Amino acid sequence: MKAAAQTVPFPQVPRLTGAAVLRRFGPLLGLVVLCGVFGGLSEPFRTGENAVNVLRQSAVNALLALGQMVVILTAGIDVSVGSILGLCCVLAALLLKAGVPAVLSILAALAAGAALGAVNGVLLTKLRLPHPFIPTLGMMNVARGLALVMAGGLPISDLPVRFRVWGAGTVAGLPVPVIVVGLCYVLGHVFLTRTTPGRDLYAIGGNARAALLCGVPVDSRLILAYGFSGLTAGIAAVVLAGRMNSGFPLAGSGAELDSIAAVILGGGSFFGGVGTAAGTLAGALIMAVLRNGLNLLNVSAYWQTVMIGVAIVVTVWIDMLRQKAANR
Repeated sequence: MKAAAQTVPFPQVPRLTGAAVLRRFGPLLGLVVLCGVFGGLSEPFRTGENAVNVLRQSAVNALLALGQMVVILTAGIDVSVGSILGLCCVLAALLLKAGVPAVLSILAALAAGAALGAVNGVLLTKLRLPHPFIPTLGMMNVARGLALVMAGGLPISDLPVRFRVWGAGTVAGLPVPVIVVGLCYVLGHVFLTRTTPGRDLYAIGGNARAALLCGVPVDSRLILAYGFSGLTAGIAAVVLAGRMNSGFPLAGSGAELDSIAAVILGGGSFFGGVGTAAGTLAGALIMAVLRNGLNLLNVSAYWQTVMIGVAIVVTVWIDMLRQKAANR
């Protein structure tokens, strides 16, 4: 007798809860609503030229936010990205003025950014400091001080045209910074979702102790995360220096706060383990659209800062409520 054929049930796809759907698509929905509101209130906002301008203005913050998101995934924070950006700006400008080819100057800036970020990770893991705020706060001051010393407190201007294209050039009508951002986010998404180190970062943010017991090399992954954050700060420095035609030692002052805001508005969580590249990009665009739209409506820059601050507080408060509900 033939054995009865056994039917193997297909695995059921887990259903997304309302909170999960909101977290995944909320930033995109918020961006669409914001564009609709400003489009209805301001005719200049609806032009293609303004859309390209918004994308260009968001480039630096989007790059910083990508690295910041990777750090926040681990339940950490990096307040040194703005200062690392300023130092890398100065380094690239000094090398260019010394006659070093643009490609080598750019590579040096990226290497410096990644190295400084990795130092943050080493200090955090090897010194067993109680919170990532401490080493990154120290690096924030060290990097800014070095930038001022190296530049003598003055901007280094008149950079070569071949370098300036990275911040002010266009390809097929698209600003080069926008193309750079797109490539970085695609690579960031692949890294986080298709590689073992990327998935490990989510595990560390969810529960670092459990991840360690499961064989995840937590220390090396944290060093990687902070090194990645420094690398994106170096890329942002190249874009900003090219756009400004200057290596300004105070470049990036306060940029760390904008990068954190973009991550949180994009659905990231200070509790760790939550966040996506797409959501972070949406968060950076939300900030750029908000500022652009309010400028077109002649709203004071002071009130713009107030409104962005309120949006961040409300977003974090909602995240805390979600976290409490999940822990019940």
